[in-house]
Amino acid sequence: MAKCAICEKGVTVGIKLSHSHIRTKRTWNPNLQRVKAIVDGSPKRIMVCTRCLRSGKVQRAI
Repeated sequence: MAKCAICEKGVTVGIKLSHSHIRTKRTWNPNLQRVKAIVDGSPKRIMVCTRCLRSGKVQRAI
């Protein structure tokens, strides 16, 4: 999976635990959105997590 272009947030791995205590590996993916943002003065499409979008770390291009 891709990473956030701003905060480098990526896939997290862990263990799913069933009621009968069977442990299986699983992954948690970040909520990434493809947005058009201003990067180095020019508009560019980048993958950004929703937390960076909400906190205003990304300047959206119109």
